[in-house]
Amino acid sequence: MDRNRPIQTIAFNKPYDVLPSFTDPEGRATLAKYIDLPGVYAAGRLDRDSEGLMLLTSDGALAHRITDPGHKLPKVYLAQVERIPSEAVMNQLRRGLVLSGRRTKPAGVRLLEREPPFPARPVPIRFRKQVPTAWLELTLHEGMNRQVRRMTAAVGHPTLRLVRTAIGPVTLGDLPVGRWRELTAGELAALKRKG
Repeated sequence: MDRNRPIQTIAFNKPYDVLPSFTDPEGRATLAKYIDLPGVYAAGRLDRDSEGLMLLTSDGALAHRITDPGHKLPKVYLAQVERIPSEAVMNQLRRGLVLSGRRTKPAGVRLLEREPPFPARPVPIRFRKQVPTAWLELTLHEGMNRQVRRMTAAVGHPTLRLVRTAIGPVTLGDLPVGRWRELTAGELAALKRKG
């Protein structure tokens, strides 16, 4: 890293169908299409078919703090799922489920009363007239691979669209899709203080 370059940490609103890396040997869309900041790297992943908040930084210690489950940074997701989950199903998600032989940690789960005002996705979600959908807010304290999708599928409510809206004290807010912003001094201090 160039010691003369100031440390940068940014929030990025990742679009659907963009890989959470800067290169791809297959030529698919990557972060490089949207971010031209030398020396910043993703602090954690967000799958290609998921959208929303990613944090990128040139500060290796901060990246570790963000991704290390020991720091217990909550991550908030809004998931559009098939069918309306019952309270019993939501309690299953809250208590934790066994995925690949490992129990997930308890999660915050609530049913949203209305659809969030996200812009339409370039590839529409699968729509079936006879199958209603619902939006759930899930707050996780760990980062198993494809965890939200695996959790909702395990209780019979597959995720159709997934948007991450917060990582610890940093929220997506009204950051437009495909755009980034620098973190505020307050957000950086709160990230370093958590855990």
